[in-house]
Amino acid sequence: MQSDEQNRSPKEGIGPKARRLLKKVEETYPHGIHPALVPGISVEEQRNRYGTDKVVFGVTAILIVAFIAWGIISTESLSAVSAAALNWTLENVGWLFTGLVAVILLFMIFIALSRYGNIPLGKDDEKPEYRKFSWIAMMFSAGIGIGIIFFGPLEPLTYYQSPAPGAAGPETPEAAVKALAQTFFHWGIGPWAIYGLVGAAVAYGAFRRGRVPLMSSILVALLGQKRVDGVAGRMVDIFAIVATLFGTAASLGIGAMQIGKGVEIVSGIGALPNAALIAIVAVLTAGFIASAVSGVGRGIRWLSNINMALALALSLFIFIAGPTLFILNMWPAALMEYAQSFFHMLGLGPSYGPEAAEFTGTWTVFYWAWWISWSPFVGIFLAKISRGRTLREFVLYVITMPTMVCVFTFGILGGTSIWLRQQGDSISSGDAPEQLFFHVLDTLPLSQFTPILGMVIIAIFFITSADSASIVMGTLSQRGNSEPTKGVTIFWGLAMMGIAVVMLLVGGGDALDGLQNMIIVSAIPFAAIIAAMMISFAKDLRSDPLVIRRQYAASALRNAVRRGVDKYGDDFSLSVQRAPEGQGAGANFDSHDASVTEWYQRTDEHGAPVDYDYATGTYADGWTPDGDVPDEVLTETEIPDDKIEGR
Repeated sequence: MQSDEQNRSPKEGIGPKARRLLKKVEETYPHGIHPALVPGISVEEQRNRYGTDKVVFGVTAILIVAFIAWGIISTESLSAVSAAALNWTLENVGWLFTGLVAVILLFMIFIALSRYGNIPLGKDDEKPEYRKFSWIAMMFSAGIGIGIIFFGPLEPLTYYQSPAPGAAGPETPEAAVKALAQTFFHWGIGPWAIYGLVGAAVAYGAFRRGRVPLMSSILVALLGQKRVDGVAGRMVDIFAIVATLFGTAASLGIGAMQIGKGVEIVSGIGALPNAALIAIVAVLTAGFIASAVSGVGRGIRWLSNINMALALALSLFIFIAGPTLFILNMWPAALMEYAQSFFHMLGLGPSYGPEAAEFTGTWTVFYWAWWISWSPFVGIFLAKISRGRTLREFVLYVITMPTMVCVFTFGILGGTSIWLRQQGDSISSGDAPEQLFFHVLDTLPLSQFTPILGMVIIAIFFITSADSASIVMGTLSQRGNSEPTKGVTIFWGLAMMGIAVVMLLVGGGDALDGLQNMIIVSAIPFAAIIAAMMISFAKDLRSDPLVIRRQYAASALRNAVRRGVDKYGDDFSLSVQRAPEGQGAGANFDSHDASVTEWYQRTDEHGAPVDYDYATGTYADGWTPDGDVPDEVLTETEIPDDKIEGR
């Protein structure tokens, strides 16, 4: 019979320092590598099982099909419900959108300027995939397109004739400057901070932590891998798909409205009914499906870049042929007003009275909701093109460069529409919104040709946006597969068409109202998810290998200098050697904590741990990123069913 002394655990009766040392001796790091030395993991190096997530795809598909059926069968009831939901949202949740944008902007600026700014969106010493010029050029095609052509002449003119409460008198020189500044506020650094947050978090997770590019993957640090693989994670991806569907469908609906107006003007026929707009949506969707089925992805990218060049060329034409001097004078004044009044515009809302509440609900809240709904789409695109960049470089360029393009294009289109109004032209914000762009073109030379070019640009934006957004939604519904199957991609494209049609029907005589209502209401769940993303992303960054190395470096240097001066005065140098227990660089850091070690434990396709050599970059069973792995490793019969992960 053993005594109590013999039964006592080896850890009992010893001090905390000795216990911590014993714990480190007993435990080993995953794959024998300290968390500070992990070079990062790319998603291609992981053994993920892609394929359609039946829960995410099935639930979302059922909800969307039911919504489309509701809109077609009982348009009036859906319109009434959406109007009531919108009123409730503006009254009770409008503050969420405004507050969230402010927090995201501050968070991203902090990330760029803090110690986290040097963390790469990739493995250690990984070089950027694209040259800087190409990288910046591709940003312009993300989040910029149909909306600028539609709202470019409309929004500044609207604020010029009906300024924000307390801003200026209607149709005064001051109102013109403030109108452009208000437009820059809605399209500038605010939305790009939202896109930047999602893009940085996706890129960091995929190219630094080896996670699949899902919205749910961003929340691993906050929820844990099990919850992300379970109901909570699937709900996040479902909401991301829903937000993307409604946000992109709104752009497609706007594009259809504007092309319809162009057809009216060019052909000389009367006003087109909603049925004609639906037919335009159907024709353009057929074009998108043809591009998706053909598999000419590279061609679509080239087409998108060419179309962006055409749009910029058309803007330059308007600048040169239009009121050049007026626009040149307006740009610096509006930019300074934008910078000076940024926080006032951000805080404008119900607290300033009912007029301010109505203004922000119609414009600001609508835009914040729209950008949030677009963020999964644009964020994943930005993540793909930004691999190898540092967080600081990513944030600064993503926020500033596209904002400059928005300032350029809105200054031209909006400045021209305001100038025409000042000259006594009949142009007015009370006109059909989709007509204003063509009205501006009609006052300039080559008016027989430019409207056709404008419709071509809008149509190509429609097709390329639908193509790209469908791929992103396919990725979200196929466990992060960057090349989703064509059937799933086409389904989401058809779903976008259906939602766009319903939005136009719900809007009735004012289709834009239907688009705005649906966007604001559908963006609420994903707004809450984005707030959680910030917390999870920050937790990830705190345990990044680069951050851990810096903590060790600062601690080691601080301790060495103190001991050196204390013992040797001015005559000492630094060297690396084993320090006494509790006095080393990592004395206050638990390098065995699961939060800094679990993430780089490699697994096979079924989630079972498998050994990996970080020095040579090879799996113990011979698997490679090309998929080469012995057949016996893939035999599921050797693995209990309850151990096979759902993703």
